[in-house]
Amino acid sequence: MKRNSIFTSVCFMLAIGMAGMFSSCTKTQKTEEPFSLAQLIPLFTADNVPENGPGEDLDMGGFAFTPSDRPDAQDNTLPGGGLSRHSMLYIGEGCNRIFLVDQGKVVWKYDTGNGWELDDLWMLKNGEILFTRMAWAAKITPDKREVWRYDCKENEEIHAIQPIGDDEAVMLINSFPARLVRFNHNTGDIIWEKEIEFAGNGTHGQSRRMRVTADNTVLVCFLTERKVVEYSLDDMSIVRQFDVPQPWAAIRLQNGNTLITLEGERRTIEVDKDDNIVWEISLDDIPEEYRLPDCQSVCRLQNGNTILCSRGDGGRGTQLVEVTRDKEVVWVLKDWKNLGPATSVQILDQVGYSENPGELER
Repeated sequence: MKRNSIFTSVCFMLAIGMAGMFSSCTKTQKTEEPFSLAQLIPLFTADNVPENGPGEDLDMGGFAFTPSDRPDAQDNTLPGGGLSRHSMLYIGEGCNRIFLVDQGKVVWKYDTGNGWELDDLWMLKNGEILFTRMAWAAKITPDKREVWRYDCKENEEIHAIQPIGDDEAVMLINSFPARLVRFNHNTGDIIWEKEIEFAGNGTHGQSRRMRVTADNTVLVCFLTERKVVEYSLDDMSIVRQFDVPQPWAAIRLQNGNTLITLEGERRTIEVDKDDNIVWEISLDDIPEEYRLPDCQSVCRLQNGNTILCSRGDGGRGTQLVEVTRDKEVVWVLKDWKNLGPATSVQILDQVGYSENPGELER
């Protein structure tokens, strides 16, 4: 009886082990291949993509892209290999063209007409692009069709937008009252609007960037009120506040820290959960020959490097600088022959989806 009991127990343990092995194999087979948005670039270079789409506005007035013929407009001797280093979506204030860069050249563009200003954009997993143009926001397809558009009312501005899931997105509308708007980005139907109280600093000075986090909160930069406020996305209760001067952008990193661009102070700081600054970079930390004239937004790459974006002083300065954690400069972009100013970029060779808040740290 005892021997049979031992035999039964051994068989039982072996069965569990074999089941675990098969379960592990099954899980391995179901694991998705790493996805980066760079895999979608063929959608933008396909034969069905027109030179100019029906929704493009080619009358861009003073905001048109004009390649510079200045001798110092392009410098391919700078570190990092110029345009060939990263595939990216690229936009900037003062130039109303969206650029898609791949393998060292601009492979796609979209012109958005006259007026101020391109500030934020995202490529979705199907290749469609959400973007803001201050007076309006829209979603376009790789073949340049407009899917959805929201036009601001009087005294409204939109500088920030973000997808959350496959069908929904949020945008921050500067106004009195300002409001966070959640909507279906396939149809344009508004799901809810929630007010955010800003002081009377004028519509334009209220905010630039907001970002939804993986914790279902939203970081809102109060540009002229010297703070970043984190709200619960459920009821807009305040979760946390960062008292910082002139914050242009704030990102919740996957390590739990918050990366904040302080435009007026010309520096970017990384703040931990206890409000300690654990990393920072000033534009003065960058060697003078590479130094950006200003910085509005940044993105953290999955190798730990940080890309700083600049309007580039009207074509005289550099546009992008990539630095390591030790502040070593590994890439400097100065190319006014192919690109305009750089307010914001989305680096497409990073693994992850725009639709998952916090997955891409930008």
